[in-house]
Amino acid sequence: MNTSVNNTNTSTQSPHTIPKRLKWRPSMFCAAAVFALSLALVLNIKNPLTLKPNFILNLRRLILIARRQPQTEYISGRPPCVLWMAPFLSPGGYSSEAWSYITALHDHAGDRFKLQIDHHGDLQSIEFWLGLPEESQRLAYDLHGTQCSSKETIVVCHSEPGAWYPPLFETSPCPPDGYEDPVFVVGRTMFETDRLNPEHVARCNRMDAVWVPTEFHVSSFLRSGVDPAKVIKVVQPVDVEFFDPAKHEPLALPLGSPVLGSNSSNLGRHEFVFLSVFKWEHRKGWDVLLKAYLEEFSKADGVALYLLTNAYHSDNDFASEIKVFVEMSKLKEPSDGWAPIYLLDAHIPQSDLPRIYKAADAFVLPSRGEGWGRPIVEAMAMAMPVITTNWSGPTEYLTEENAYPLPVDRMSELKEGPFRGHLRAEPSAEQLKVLMRHVVNNPEEGRRKGRKARSDMIERFSPQIVARIVVDHIMNIVNNSSERTR
Repeated sequence: MNTSVNNTNTSTQSPHTIPKRLKWRPSMFCAAAVFALSLALVLNIKNPLTLKPNFILNLRRLILIARRQPQTEYISGRPPCVLWMAPFLSPGGYSSEAWSYITALHDHAGDRFKLQIDHHGDLQSIEFWLGLPEESQRLAYDLHGTQCSSKETIVVCHSEPGAWYPPLFETSPCPPDGYEDPVFVVGRTMFETDRLNPEHVARCNRMDAVWVPTEFHVSSFLRSGVDPAKVIKVVQPVDVEFFDPAKHEPLALPLGSPVLGSNSSNLGRHEFVFLSVFKWEHRKGWDVLLKAYLEEFSKADGVALYLLTNAYHSDNDFASEIKVFVEMSKLKEPSDGWAPIYLLDAHIPQSDLPRIYKAADAFVLPSRGEGWGRPIVEAMAMAMPVITTNWSGPTEYLTEENAYPLPVDRMSELKEGPFRGHLRAEPSAEQLKVLMRHVVNNPEEGRRKGRKARSDMIERFSPQIVARIVVDHIMNIVNNSSERTR
């Protein structure tokens, strides 16, 4: 989940401090194009093609979005419009979830309503945009060009509640002009702790409905004080067509040199590869993972751990942090050397993610809390055996048959920050060692669980299944709104 809690302005503002505008906010997609040009100037790049092949073509397409001529607005009695606002131009959990929804709706909702998208809720990244598959970019061009009357629009604010109108930090507000004009306003959000803070509860109760992804969130939102009549479980889709192991070749390993340990003598197809994908933050449990892995394995075991990570309000010198952690933890190097750890900290295009999953033998993430767990379900869709913490969002889909649920030792209280007093899980490091050794020693069992995992993803969370759920909710909103206006 890509929250913005660490970069929010905690001083509250009156709704009247944001001026009422006459039209929808201009496209945030254009800002990404401006950013790209600025980047080229700052870096003194005379030929922007050096940033990436097809840069100019993609940039031109990005700018054309903002230059589209408005289409005819809908009149009363026509199909309504759904404006989906989310961090479409940013990496992270909210972004990937939003992309999965709009792709599913575009492919499977038919013509029951029009769909429009706009960027909201996080900073834009041209690097992320250029890494998207071309079909996703084309879809964005098309859906952003949809024009709707605000009075005939259902707005979905897909972000953390601090980004909702009026936002607590700089972002395009959602709904764009407040709560009066739209037919209905939905907040799509989630949380990784056991509760919401009072400010977020108030913002949820300002919405007409709040969609959350799991039963865990239904319970925690209700306990926190969100109106039970507004909280609805709407699971997240996973693109089982894109994350299909039959469609991808594995990425060749190793990628570079290990940051700890050395290449194993039997490096190659006989080596067992663990993969973990996460933002570099304490919540993701990277410290638990490193400790368990380095205590349980040595170079002689012929295993490797790959960390696909990126900075999250932190330094990006992950190699140094790993070495400092090992030193501070007083871990002792085995006589035959450390089991190797590799970092994949450069930007990996979204289109290459399935190949990374395909190159590994097992996925592991001892997280302290997840809203949903995007990399977990992607790994499961790729038929990988998964070891992850059996708490919070993943409890919606983890079973003993399709994964290796990691037990929780205890709950820990956050001691500082805006969520002080909230509780998160502390996964068992000892049981993590047991499970990692077990999956290495029982590869056929792991493959069997992986096949079951992919089957469950297809049956419960495929785009077709989830699109039907979302369409049903939207059409209920439309029908109820029509009845109220009669």
